[in-house]
Amino acid sequence: MRFAIHTLGTRGDMQPYLALARGLRGRGHEVLVVAPVQFAAMAQAEGIGSAALPGAFLDLLDSQEAKDAIGKSGAGFGAGFKLLKHYRALMGELLDAEWAAASEFRPDAILYHPKALGAPHIAARLGAARLLASPLPGFTPTAAFPTPILPFANLGPLNRPSHALMIHGGNALFSSTVGAWRETTLGLPRKGTLPLLTGTLYAYSQHVLPRPDDWGTDVDVTGYWFLDSLDWKPDAELAAFLAAGDAPVYVGFGSMPGVAPEQLTAMVVEGLRQAGKRGLIATAGGALQRLEGLADMHFIAGAPHDRLFPLMQATLHHGGAGTTGAALRAGKPTAIVPFIGDQPFWARRVTELGVGPSALDKRKMTVDDLAGAFRAMEAPTMRQRAAELGAAIRSERGVEDAMDFIERRMMGR
Repeated sequence: MRFAIHTLGTRGDMQPYLALARGLRGRGHEVLVVAPVQFAAMAQAEGIGSAALPGAFLDLLDSQEAKDAIGKSGAGFGAGFKLLKHYRALMGELLDAEWAAASEFRPDAILYHPKALGAPHIAARLGAARLLASPLPGFTPTAAFPTPILPFANLGPLNRPSHALMIHGGNALFSSTVGAWRETTLGLPRKGTLPLLTGTLYAYSQHVLPRPDDWGTDVDVTGYWFLDSLDWKPDAELAAFLAAGDAPVYVGFGSMPGVAPEQLTAMVVEGLRQAGKRGLIATAGGALQRLEGLADMHFIAGAPHDRLFPLMQATLHHGGAGTTGAALRAGKPTAIVPFIGDQPFWARRVTELGVGPSALDKRKMTVDDLAGAFRAMEAPTMRQRAAELGAAIRSERGVEDAMDFIERRMMGR
């Protein structure tokens, strides 16, 4: 079969889909990954065919507007709403690029990230099956928990209806642009009902968030889709640092942009020292910056989490779905400083599971707060719970179970 996988977002929105693409190709399927141009080299390294979406969507994260929005907004989706006018300006080009890739490839099915708004309409136009594939819940109504877009652990009878916010939110916000594109480019009615989903996959662990009893057999929680890097080893400097003392605490905020990186880095360093910890600090998207001459701190641009996190004592990060999954799989306590989107949701789950302290507020946290979080992760009970959760996650077959589900749904189509 021929599968097109459409995804949009940061590196964390690419890696799981590339892991799934690698698995599908291994089973003899033809696969095309449609993703931002910044990740073309990642697909090429895996030998996966790819089609590039415009890089402007990711470039927006590095803009001053994005830095201001993320820096001044509370954690959650507030910053995203502030950037809507910029997203709208990019939508036409993104939709056209999605269509160009899929119309040439002619897939039997399109698997897509919820941010890839053109994918379900393209599937309808091509007569292809469509499978929603998401790293977070929120696109299948349930009474078990509210939509991750809201900062509440439970809304009681409003849990189920709250999921409409994410299910219909993207199309509602961009209805004019998407409607015009359907009509002029796809030759479909401006407003039309999409065919039923062939299936929905959620790429996280049931040990982290149990599968609700009110979901049908057309929905599967498969476990995480990890893109492992088995050939990675620490370079000489990192290896020497790791060997020079106790296991360090990893601190990194992924692709999150820097608002005041000097101030944040200084706070992190002081918090680690106050707690008596060595630190491994990843500068990545720019939220943190390299400092020189600190014997108890080591700075890296980044490294594969699957290889790095098992070497750590604990982790502190932004709470992206992929980073959270990698930290939990390593069996280490994890603290979270949410920046945007679904990150507060995963921070709540980490706390509820007893494998990390309460989330830190990036706008209000102090050195003492950071030191307290680092000390909290020394607790034997927390460390034991983290180790047990890690073992449970490592026993899962995320990609394999996802492929089994996809093939079953396609055969029954």
